[in-house]
Amino acid sequence: MNLDLPLIWAAVIAVGVLMYVLLDGFDLGVGILFPFAGSPTDRDVMMDSVAPVWDGNETWLVLGGGGLFAAFPYAYAALMPALYIPILLMLMALILRGVAFEFRLRGRRRGKKFWTVAFAVGSITATVAQGFVLGGFIQGVTLDEAGRFAGGRFDWLTPYTILVAVGLVAGYALLGATWLIWKTENELHGRARLWAWASGAMTAAMLAAVSIATLFVHPRVASRWGFDGGAFDPDRLLALFPIPVVGLAGLALLVVGLLRRSHGWPFLGAFLVFLSGYLGLAVGFFPNIVPYDMTFRDAASPDNALGFMLVGVLILLPAILGYTAWVYWVFRGKVSADAGYH
Repeated sequence: MNLDLPLIWAAVIAVGVLMYVLLDGFDLGVGILFPFAGSPTDRDVMMDSVAPVWDGNETWLVLGGGGLFAAFPYAYAALMPALYIPILLMLMALILRGVAFEFRLRGRRRGKKFWTVAFAVGSITATVAQGFVLGGFIQGVTLDEAGRFAGGRFDWLTPYTILVAVGLVAGYALLGATWLIWKTENELHGRARLWAWASGAMTAAMLAAVSIATLFVHPRVASRWGFDGGAFDPDRLLALFPIPVVGLAGLALLVVGLLRRSHGWPFLGAFLVFLSGYLGLAVGFFPNIVPYDMTFRDAASPDNALGFMLVGVLILLPAILGYTAWVYWVFRGKVSADAGYH
């Protein structure tokens, strides 16, 4: 039996990106919510809630970016010049955020205030940069006949990408708020519920706006969803209808969970909303890995290289999944004000 190695690697990278968005999304969301905390003690608890997992969550970013470079080098070579600025901005913000995470715990009064601001700024900046990367990716990358980037250095900065960036900030804030509902108690728990209501409403509105705007970004996206020029194909829309249904189910679960004062269901609802959005975007450009002129097969490394690297993935991926599950299980309880991080 011959394995379809390019397809397997496309799936590995897709899963890696999804895991990064879901897992690092909520701890970035905690940083986005930092300015709205009621006291330094609340900020300490917020930071302690993600302390055991935040650096492990970013492992998935390494898998996604490193996997793209190794398995699809032609795609990497086309995408990086198109998105250099927001990607570098994201990486610098993540570095600032990581440094702030460690230094804030050891800073004195003035230093602690500085690193508190740095943590929030790093989280917001990284999220906005990821929104620009995502928006620039969806709206398409200009390539020449040889498959090289042929656009401008600021093609990623458009009204559409700004809309996506704002939507991602709202979405990550929702993930962060629902995570805090799950992990905290007392006054901070109540604040997190208010944040979840506000960010949930904004996320729903932005998701609808981005979904509609995406239909106008590129005719191939609209055609995939049944809107081909002036014609409408209900069969295509019906075939993909389960995807928005998942998103609506996630929003319903979020609302019901908040109304019933559930601790875990709102977080699951937020996950489903992100899963729906991710799948909806994926079906819009698949099988293109550089929208909309380079497929994952065109961009793939030779099969012998893909097969060699797949052996390493088959060893490392279960280890990463196992370690991630173990860490979340060990630190599954509520975080109180007297919790410590060393």
